[in-house]
Amino acid sequence: MEAQTIKVLHIDTEYTWRGGQQQAIYLHEALSSEGIYSALVCQPHSELLLKCRSKNLKVIPVKMFNELDIFAAVKIARICKRENFNFLHCHSAHSLSIGILIKLFIRDIKLIGVRRVDFHIRNKWKYNNKFVDKVVCISDKIKKVLIQDAILEEKLITIKSGIDINKFKDVIVNDKFRNEFNIDRNKLIVGTIAAFVGHKDYYNFVSAASIVCSRKDNVVFVAVGDGELLQEIKLRVHDYNLDERFIFTGYRTDIGEILKTFDVFVLASKKEGLGTSILDAQSTGLPVIATNTGGIPEIIEDGVTGIIVEPRYPEVLASAIIDLVEDDSKRNLIGLRGKESVSKFDIKITVAKNIELYNNLLQE
Repeated sequence: MEAQTIKVLHIDTEYTWRGGQQQAIYLHEALSSEGIYSALVCQPHSELLLKCRSKNLKVIPVKMFNELDIFAAVKIARICKRENFNFLHCHSAHSLSIGILIKLFIRDIKLIGVRRVDFHIRNKWKYNNKFVDKVVCISDKIKKVLIQDAILEEKLITIKSGIDINKFKDVIVNDKFRNEFNIDRNKLIVGTIAAFVGHKDYYNFVSAASIVCSRKDNVVFVAVGDGELLQEIKLRVHDYNLDERFIFTGYRTDIGEILKTFDVFVLASKKEGLGTSILDAQSTGLPVIATNTGGIPEIIEDGVTGIIVEPRYPEVLASAIIDLVEDDSKRNLIGLRGKESVSKFDIKITVAKNIELYNNLLQE
């Protein structure tokens, strides 16, 4: 029997650019570069569409109104039949619902979902659906949560997200970012890069910033990102009288330059699937403080490759920040160890494990 060739159609229903979309692009690009036929379906006018086109990756815009859009499913099913795809790799929760609908029309296509958040699930039918062949969990913690939620363990596999560990290698450190926001060279920058959504817990970060600023004059805080809670968090910063000490940059593309300008990176989440922004920060040698939630302890060895604090305790987070701010040698040592450890999350490992999954499913 002739071995089947892997042909993957990725689906993502989101308009914005966040960690999940970066992972989809990483995988799509790597498969294409290895000669595996790969295409991606995404929303028209989405950030993902723009990124794919900028990289000359095969992309097909399809309007998906909601996760039960049968018309979109029919359209994508026709694409699958026309181009003989044998895998649907669904990179968001809503796209997995679309994938299940597509399997109503193409029963022999392999359907893979991805779970990127450690929230408990309410609709078990999706992940236990007989049409779903595998669900990729991006951390062991997510897999554990899904098992607790009665998802069949045999459907689950952990493939941890990765990053391009050399992505920012050639980025030159300069004063461009400091000059743009009038940050004095003598000030230390404690920064975060995260969407302004509930589980990122900006309230915790801002409360900790208020405590730090009341005790240290040489620190400013920077938040990079956009999202639904941005204006609310800006009001909170104003209420704390931190307008001169807390900077909002909005959505940025010059992440490498920003990370190399930061002195300490913080991720204050109360929920977190894995935390690839931590990995990006570590890849630049930046010391990281993050919360003990989700897959973060799978990245950081507390006190060695980073500092872990309990979530939702701004006093504890503030204390950890002050500890690093006051100790140059500790910052440098943790940054160095973090940079050495990040090789375990090289995107090449993630891609190889996905290809292994495809091959295993073809043999079933």
